[in-house]
Amino acid sequence: MNKILGNPVSVATERVTYIQFCAPIIENSIRTLMQNILNEVNYGTNRLVILISSPGGSVFWGLTAYNFLKGLPINIDTHNIGSVDSVAIVVYCAGIRRYSVPHGRFLMHGVGFDVPQGTRFDEKTLDERMKSLRMDMENIAGVISENTGKSEEEIKKAMYEGTVLNPEQAVKFGLVHEIKTQLFPSGAKVLPIL
Repeated sequence: MNKILGNPVSVATERVTYIQFCAPIIENSIRTLMQNILNEVNYGTNRLVILISSPGGSVFWGLTAYNFLKGLPINIDTHNIGSVDSVAIVVYCAGIRRYSVPHGRFLMHGVGFDVPQGTRFDEKTLDERMKSLRMDMENIAGVISENTGKSEEEIKKAMYEGTVLNPEQAVKFGLVHEIKTQLFPSGAKVLPIL
């Protein structure tokens, strides 16, 4: 028996969909991910496995995806199938069970922003940007802390240091529950988001 929202669900009634998410964390990819998931939930999927390999991207869209996934009335697992870098770790943390292939990696680092050439900042604008960066750092550290059992200070330190973890190190860190090669069984429904 599996549990969905605290209710026992027999394996016979479990409807599982696998989503291959190999994309940066940007508006288009996350909107596509969320729409595909809503379609599957409306179709009757009650368990979702996200096979993820992503270089990261937008903090805004990463946190949006995390909150969306955590708020769904279904079980979600995540599986690193290559590299889960930067804010993609936040999306990865949405999994109740988190897996990694044996040759995967995880990268945590601080947050920043790009500045178009010729951009001028006054003190107020620069202060707003700094406050926003600090809030992004706190939100990311909060998500990772909540899902690994590490303190937010430990996570912030790992981010400042630009920490790279292999799967074994990620297990010790509390990020990964199990290292496994098999991604999905034969005949499984797999939706690509590339």
